[in-house]
Amino acid sequence: MSSQESGSYLEQATQALSSAASYMRLPVLVLTAATGPRCSLLVAALLQAKVIPHGWCCGATTDHGARALIYPSHIPNAARTEVPRPSQFGIKNYEDLMIPTPDGENLSAFYIRSPQPSSRHANTTILMFHGNAGNIGHRIPIARMFANTMGCNVFMLEYRGYGLSTGSPDETGLMIDAQTGYNYLRKRAETRDHDIVVYGQSLGGAVSIQLVAKNQGDRKLIGLVLENTFLSMRKLIPSVVPPAKYLAYLCHQVWASDTFLPSITEVPILFISGLLDEIVPPAHMRRLYEICQSPTKIWKPLPGGDHNSSVLEAGYFEAIAEFVGNLDSGDNEEGKTKMYD
Repeated sequence: MSSQESGSYLEQATQALSSAASYMRLPVLVLTAATGPRCSLLVAALLQAKVIPHGWCCGATTDHGARALIYPSHIPNAARTEVPRPSQFGIKNYEDLMIPTPDGENLSAFYIRSPQPSSRHANTTILMFHGNAGNIGHRIPIARMFANTMGCNVFMLEYRGYGLSTGSPDETGLMIDAQTGYNYLRKRAETRDHDIVVYGQSLGGAVSIQLVAKNQGDRKLIGLVLENTFLSMRKLIPSVVPPAKYLAYLCHQVWASDTFLPSITEVPILFISGLLDEIVPPAHMRRLYEICQSPTKIWKPLPGGDHNSSVLEAGYFEAIAEFVGNLDSGDNEEGKTKMYD
């Protein structure tokens, strides 16, 4: 397919996910009658900030409801039942998988093979982790660009409670899922000898950081790409809803990336930051870059990129391709810090 068609697919994917940004600022009005206007404003702020724990406000919310606010897997509409397939984007050589976890869940996944078997990256697999809304099908245009521009394979793993995967999401569960996906690649006959580059967007970035911190001793784990992710959920809340900043400690889904990231000292990292991000302040990404202890860290700002549209910015895929291209060249062994304009 042409580059014009690829761009169209990316734009469609971005539009489908843009509702996630609106979701984080939706007013919560349903509790007004029960709690009174003043209290309802506080409850609305807490709900938007995703910090109300189980049993708070006399049962006005439930654990399931709180998790649904933190992990809006139902957005966009029908995201839990309608998952686009790679074949809808002109991809023919792929597998539609269902992978069991150690705790009894089943995870939906796509394994997309390199369209260029003789490519230098034909034995490299990108392990993708997406943001907190939608499903893996909505990110297929991104995976397609990776496969076509770099000639690599792409493994798209769905979190529990998202898309066609079973279960209910929480931080512990998602990290079980991430490790399950990583182990699958390392044990599968076709991929056990592949180099692995982990790629995470937003919430997926937090997942990726913990996964890489845990597995960085594996010589096949050669790189990490982070896009528009946050320092921690608790530090993100004051930026999303300032009135809730004093209650951020109530958030039980911590995702402390600023704690895990400095422990990564063996894997090169590319930081991609949309400077118009309206959900995660760009200062979060900048601070993660600053505290990074990897001998190779690269900063790529995208002046026109917001939280969901950074993939459409000029230089996005080129920066990733250059980063991945250097991972097997030996350049990272000397260590470097690089900034793109």
